[in-house]
Amino acid sequence: MEISTETRVRRPRPKVVTLSDAAAARVREIMDRAEKPYAGLRVGVKNGGCAGSEYVLEYAEAALPLDEVVEEKGVTILIEPKAVLFLIGTEVDYEITPLASKFVFRNPNQTDACGCGESVTIVAATGD
Repeated sequence: MEISTETRVRRPRPKVVTLSDAAAARVREIMDRAEKPYAGLRVGVKNGGCAGSEYVLEYAEAALPLDEVVEEKGVTILIEPKAVLFLIGTEVDYEITPLASKFVFRNPNQTDACGCGESVTIVAATGD
């Protein structure tokens, strides 16, 4: 039996998260006004809140070796490895209302949220 050494072209992997135009514009604005240059915005999920999990956004000084890197609309998003399965398919948006302005996560893996909207219940993506 002969083994093929031909290089197979792989289709591009879908992005773990996407950004709305409003979210990308707000992230660029925040990064431009930061006190020093950052490699990107780190997105993660942590245990906490009444629904079990909270989204985390913070400046990232450098990409860590296992970070998932998403480049979109002039923004670099670094996703913590442990958060990838919980964020697959998520769109990050930025909303301004008369009472608040905030980033909003539209996550197909989110099954519940607390009344105030600060914490969520998220299940890992199954790949179905």
